[in-house]
Amino acid sequence: MKAFVVREPGDVALREWPEPIDVEDEVLVTPLIAGVCGTDLELIDGSIDLAYVRYPLVLGHEWVGRLEADVVDVGPTGTHVVVEGIIPCGVCDACVRGASNLCHVYDEIGFTRPGALAEHVSVPCGLVHALGDDVALDDAALIEPMAVVWRALTRVPLRRGLRVAIIGDGTIALLAAHLVRLFEPTSTTIIGRRNEQRELATSAGADEFVIGTPQASFDLVIEAAGAGAAVASAIERCARGGMVILLGLPPHGTTVALAPDDLVNNDVIIQGSFSYTRSAFADVVRRVNGGDLRPSFLITHRFSLDDAATAVNVLRGNEMTGEPRGKVVIDLTRG
Repeated sequence: MKAFVVREPGDVALREWPEPIDVEDEVLVTPLIAGVCGTDLELIDGSIDLAYVRYPLVLGHEWVGRLEADVVDVGPTGTHVVVEGIIPCGVCDACVRGASNLCHVYDEIGFTRPGALAEHVSVPCGLVHALGDDVALDDAALIEPMAVVWRALTRVPLRRGLRVAIIGDGTIALLAAHLVRLFEPTSTTIIGRRNEQRELATSAGADEFVIGTPQASFDLVIEAAGAGAAVASAIERCARGGMVILLGLPPHGTTVALAPDDLVNNDVIIQGSFSYTRSAFADVVRRVNGGDLRPSFLITHRFSLDDAATAVNVLRGNEMTGEPRGKVVIDLTRG
């Protein structure tokens, strides 16, 4: 079958790849739409910690597909589904306490096992979630990144009336603005880099879009740019008694200078958040199925699997011509 494969860092192309083999307790799924993101670029470039990747690999961890066999408690052949990417062992102490994202046996679709940028993918039946009949595929394709954001926002309960700042103007930042509104903030400011993202930021629910770093302080600062300088800026802009959430993923080994006495005196919480838990993923699926979340307005670029390399160039900004860039997706239903 055809698949978009990273053979080794720096070597990515559409290639022939073996069809999945039958495995007990797994089901074959045909991917329909898959998003690509900054993490995929890091997988291509080899900047992710090798503890979390296994080459060669098929990319694709944000996706929606169609069942090719019946799955008990999910649905019959043909059901549209989304699939959790992290495959927990279910027995280690992290899994037992519900922290499936910290499973001692790390295994993830699109990182250590083949992803969904292929004609077929085999996935564990227990990680498959059925979509409602009225859920658009474009909305479902964003469930995985929404689960990443949702887990971060719900790890420590957020009160109403927060002054929120989000550093970054990519998909994760925009989804953070879209989801944080559910906690009824007083205001949400996106601190971006490209003025072309302003309209998307407004559509996501931001009250303000600014270029550069404002002098104001905020009760909650979400770093979603994935850069050391953005982390430092997030900490600097956090108000006393506030919280910083680190959602971005800077290159492995990035360091940031901290003044511990300021953190103590200002009573600041700094929270990292890795991926999502099973409960966070299921909660987002329920909200999409219930009609509470419809994030497909963020999709701005669509390509076929044959044009996956072009999608990567657009994601890098190599083919930008002044237009906004939200989510870039591969539509595998296109010829």
